[in-house]
Amino acid sequence: MAIPHHVRANFDTLVRAARDGNLALMECTAVTNGEPRYVLCAVGRTDHAYVMTPFGHLALGNPFEDYLPPA
Repeated sequence: MAIPHHVRANFDTLVRAARDGNLALMECTAVTNGEPRYVLCAVGRTDHAYVMTPFGHLALGNPFEDYLPPA
């Protein structure tokens, strides 16, 4: 299974943010159930503010139970 181009581009952005020290872990609230989620974000800057771009959240519980490796 090939990884789609847009997913690879997002991953490259995430890696670049980490390399540049522009990666943050934020506690957010899930819209679906109101539970806390710990979200990996790239941090950007404008003239007057920080811009947090969410890339995904950390798995709750045991992530090995949630995913199957490629076959």
